[in-house]
Amino acid sequence: MSEEIVARGERTHTEIVQAAHRLFLTHGFHGTSTRQIASGAGIALGSIYNHFASKEDIFIAVLLEYHPLFDLLPAMIAARGETIEELIWDAAARMVAGMGDRMDFLNIVFIELVEFKGRHLPTILQKMFPDLMEFSQRFGQGKGELRPIPRPIIARAFIGLFFSFVMTELIIAGQLPRAIQDDAFDNFVEIFLHGILAENPAAGERAL
Repeated sequence: MSEEIVARGERTHTEIVQAAHRLFLTHGFHGTSTRQIASGAGIALGSIYNHFASKEDIFIAVLLEYHPLFDLLPAMIAARGETIEELIWDAAARMVAGMGDRMDFLNIVFIELVEFKGRHLPTILQKMFPDLMEFSQRFGQGKGELRPIPRPIIARAFIGLFFSFVMTELIIAGQLPRAIQDDAFDNFVEIFLHGILAENPAAGERAL
């Protein structure tokens, strides 16, 4: 097979995924037909099946190409800081900055959760696992003492905190009083690092 044919095939594959991504964001998975995807990619309907066995396979390709975690994990890994706290602050800031032009991510995430009941999540997790593990190891390289919690769990909790911040920003932040919106990001990171309870020696005594 010539390089020209291979390149043309790869280009068509990319155009199918791009067209599907646009349509899924607008109409959802079940509201988008394979014929619409073919039209959006500028190819005949039958040509799609030279690249994908089904519309669901196209959606999986969209997930693997456009799921925001695949952009955000490298941003996390690039974070710097001499202490663990500095590392967390820098990673959180980089992730929020990286979401600046990716605010469509909720649509993709909700399609997966609502229309597919999350059944493709293992595929996503398998691909992101090496980056997640690499980030979790960063906690052992900075100054500071961690509680005896497995580092992958700390990394998982950090990602969860980030998504909760972004999702609440998108869904309800505009409806909240300004006093609640101000410094929300800083407060989220502070909660992750230090929790919500003030230091209370009596509580420590009860635990003994």
